[in-house]
Amino acid sequence: MKDAVDRLTPLGLMLLALLREGDMHPYEMIRLMRMRRDDRLVAITNGTVYHTVGRLERAGFLAEVGVDRDGNRPERTTYTLTDAGAAAVSEWVRRELPRIDRPTEFRVALAEAHNLDRDTALGLLRERRAALADASQALTEGHGRARAKGVPSQYLLEVDRDEAVTAAELAWLDAAIARIAHPDFVWGPDPEPSERYIAQREAARQ
Repeated sequence: MKDAVDRLTPLGLMLLALLREGDMHPYEMIRLMRMRRDDRLVAITNGTVYHTVGRLERAGFLAEVGVDRDGNRPERTTYTLTDAGAAAVSEWVRRELPRIDRPTEFRVALAEAHNLDRDTALGLLRERRAALADASQALTEGHGRARAKGVPSQYLLEVDRDEAVTAAELAWLDAAIARIAHPDFVWGPDPEPSERYIAQREAARQ
């Protein structure tokens, strides 16, 4: 299980999380992810999705539940999430949410953080906040030493940006943690579906 989760890619994680909403065939997965603009987070092509679905099936994270054909369209194989797949989603998100050295994985983990219980997600975000605060302090100290040594500012532009981005994320994390902790903030993998959400699912099935 551990090795399989270690090899799980951001796209694979998002496909497994998608199946928590119900059984789907890959074409439906692709359409739904594109409608939701998940291509902001991962590259979505027919080839990579079908290849990734095959890998997830071999890992035991999803299973085939049927094949159907609609008119002249090619056969479509429908998949369901296994217990191992559901556990892999939670484990992967728990691993990646507090890490500050893997920005792509963090964005995906944040998008799927609602698959964890609220207290767990908050604890992991607080871990991230502490690690980021340490990194911010190290950046500031290093930048100060460089300036004291007379390093020209033109060579420190990237450090300037890194400091600003880190400070901005710290501010965002503080606000996000407070927001998620509030009891009125809806949390969980199965909130009441909106009309837009239902319409997306129906359109993706076509």
